[in-house]
Amino acid sequence: MPYTINGLPGPLYPCSNQDTFIQTVEYGKTYLLRIINAALTNELFFAIAKHTLTVVEVDAVYTKPFATTSIMITPGQTTTVLMTANKVPDFTGMFVMAARPYLTSVFPSNNSTTIGFLRYKNARTWKGKSPVDPSSLKLHNLPAMEDTAFATKFSDKIRSLASSQYPCNVPKTIDKRVITTISLNLQDCPENKTCSGFKGKSFFASMNNQSFVRPSISILESYYKNLTKGSFSSGFPEKPPNNFDYTGGDSFTQNMNTKFGTKLLVLPYGTNIEIVLQDTSFLNSENHPIHVHGHNFFIVGSGLGNFNEARDRKRYNLVDPPERNTVAVPSGGWAAIRIKADNPGVWFIHCHLEQHTSWGLATGFIVHNGEGPSQCLLPPPQDLPSC
Repeated sequence: MPYTINGLPGPLYPCSNQDTFIQTVEYGKTYLLRIINAALTNELFFAIAKHTLTVVEVDAVYTKPFATTSIMITPGQTTTVLMTANKVPDFTGMFVMAARPYLTSVFPSNNSTTIGFLRYKNARTWKGKSPVDPSSLKLHNLPAMEDTAFATKFSDKIRSLASSQYPCNVPKTIDKRVITTISLNLQDCPENKTCSGFKGKSFFASMNNQSFVRPSISILESYYKNLTKGSFSSGFPEKPPNNFDYTGGDSFTQNMNTKFGTKLLVLPYGTNIEIVLQDTSFLNSENHPIHVHGHNFFIVGSGLGNFNEARDRKRYNLVDPPERNTVAVPSGGWAAIRIKADNPGVWFIHCHLEQHTSWGLATGFIVHNGEGPSQCLLPPPQDLPSC
């Protein structure tokens, strides 16, 4: 399947010259672009040839503005940029806008590029069938597919506005810290069964060696009706079950088997929780976009290699960290997020790479009711379907 811009793949794909997104602009005007990564399997780079983008918002939260030649955006993330149409076009009257994947995986992936065009109004335009020969396109500004240095630098620039009107309410102290490894797993094939995965095994994924199993009935409904038996349990491990060099060593000689279940974290209302998300080198170090339902969070720190609490906590940003709902955990690295658990209910945490979620790279947490009426879980609607 191709990548698309507003549903249109563009002329780099076969038979798609007519399926190309073209946005008309006027010279001298500034435009606000809301960019959403709706892909299922890839982080994406996005750029407009020869134009500067000024980031002003991510995941519906204002940021300190900064200029960039392109952006990196993971599935589920949104980014708002300002772009001033201040360039003089060539004979085509157009500039290329393009998106292509940021690749951190060794597994086969769609490494194609989707393009559209920024067309300047009243510019002298080419009268041919296509605005330009696709083979001659120069993708100015767009990073190489494996440009981790750019992706890291871009993410590090994002800061909350932290003004009196838009304060940054990052929890300064925490009540609970959870450190969880993010892993891709090779599971030994059960006896008397044939598995078609690598080395005759099965692919799974996990957080703290727990591969999430979706129960047959809604966890939220089970929790509300106190039907916990057989549906889910508390006791998600708050630290990795085994210590090892998470981002080094030979991934194929370490034990990659995972356990299966529906274990969740359970939190009193108002808990300030820190979750350190640690990538591992099982099968492949990879950038994982982790999404938290029901809450925004603050990315107080990130880095490459193994998280070191004594060292890395000293470098946390507790002044203007970015506030998001999806964090790109660096390939071969870690990210620390802080959440104020003030939305009662049951909330899913999962990788926004759809295949990884289906393999079990997920967990969840329950926030108990608070004391006031506005701090309690609402009852289900009267027309809630029975199944």
